[in-house]
Amino acid sequence: MIRIKKSKESDTEVLALLGRLTWAESHGHYIDDKNNLLKYLDENFSVSKTKQNIKNPKQHFYIIYADDLPIGYAKLIVNVIHENVASQNNCRLERIFILNDFIPLKIGKQLLTYVEEQAKALKLDTMWLSVYIKNNRAIRFYEKNEFKNVGELNFIVNGNSYENIVFSKKL
Repeated sequence: MIRIKKSKESDTEVLALLGRLTWAESHGHYIDDKNNLLKYLDENFSVSKTKQNIKNPKQHFYIIYADDLPIGYAKLIVNVIHENVASQNNCRLERIFILNDFIPLKIGKQLLTYVEEQAKALKLDTMWLSVYIKNNRAIRFYEKNEFKNVGELNFIVNGNSYENIVFSKKL
């Protein structure tokens, strides 16, 4: 059975581990210097950093479970400005990840729909996100789910820049 729940501070360790594993699975192969990858993971997915993020009222985390096993998560940040997103009443879907072993379950759409519903409940009218230009599977997923290419941004990992597409969708 698949279920999704909003994360609480008691979920910090699970979120930190899910974040680290899923980011490494989905993006690690794009980072040439594995020391840079490890540094990025340590800085962005530590328990202390995750706890700090969960405590921030503008950041919302959602964990998806399969038979009570946490297999993915999403992170939504309220009112993040980007020059190519016209709405001031928006949210950034900063992360949405499923562990590789569970991607064949095709539950990414279910998690995305749930997060979109949560954003609507928060009275937000636009969702935006960025995707690395070489991540073709993610690009296809967002295009299939009615996100439109509205620009680009550079994602920095330890001083190295990675070109990303910015997608946006009216909710």
